[in-house]
Amino acid sequence: MAKSMTLLWGSGSPPCWRVMIALEEKNLQGYNQKLLSFAKGEHRSQEVLDINPRGQLPAFQHGDNILNESYAACMYLESLFKSQGRKLVPDGAAEQALMYQRMFEGLTLHQKLSDVVYYNLKVPEAERLDSALKRNLEALATELTLWEGYMQKMEAGSYLAGKDFSLADITVFPVIAYAFRFGLSAERYPRLGQYNDLMNDRPSVKATWPPHWLESPGSGTLKDL
Repeated sequence: MAKSMTLLWGSGSPPCWRVMIALEEKNLQGYNQKLLSFAKGEHRSQEVLDINPRGQLPAFQHGDNILNESYAACMYLESLFKSQGRKLVPDGAAEQALMYQRMFEGLTLHQKLSDVVYYNLKVPEAERLDSALKRNLEALATELTLWEGYMQKMEAGSYLAGKDFSLADITVFPVIAYAFRFGLSAERYPRLGQYNDLMNDRPSVKATWPPHWLESPGSGTLKDL
């Protein structure tokens, strides 16, 4: 079945990483894949545009079905291959409610992290303001404190939505890992740090670890946050 899947992806992209972790957890190794370079603009190539007209990664196709939104792709894989590999959606209503809540809250976390990490990239130099960056940092700190509080309410060793690994972890962990790569302090956010360590030991995460992260260190952008 995996042979009918194609994934075009970029190293270190949380949306790409989500799909790759989901494929691993569903035992769908062996899919067609190609690593593309953001720096070289390969995500805007015709090869990508043929699958994803937005010129973004991931570009994911299964047979005639195209799902370029990473959340959609992960949910699709769990729905279609429910009985294969790791079960990613819990049975209970309360457990499902918490899982979906954390999943979609993860989009806010990702946006606030991007507002800080990519500020200089997104905003022309003449329009950059120290006050805007300060606001973005404060908003991210507030968001991370919220997530740290969520984890403090969970038992030690818990995943984002409880004792079982789920879609919430697949979708949100890459964002948390990105924050730590940019210098987030595990001393200031100890439960998030413990969660990050827990996920780093997971086989699906090890198998899909961004290759350029192995070659170069991250930055200290968030070290004082």
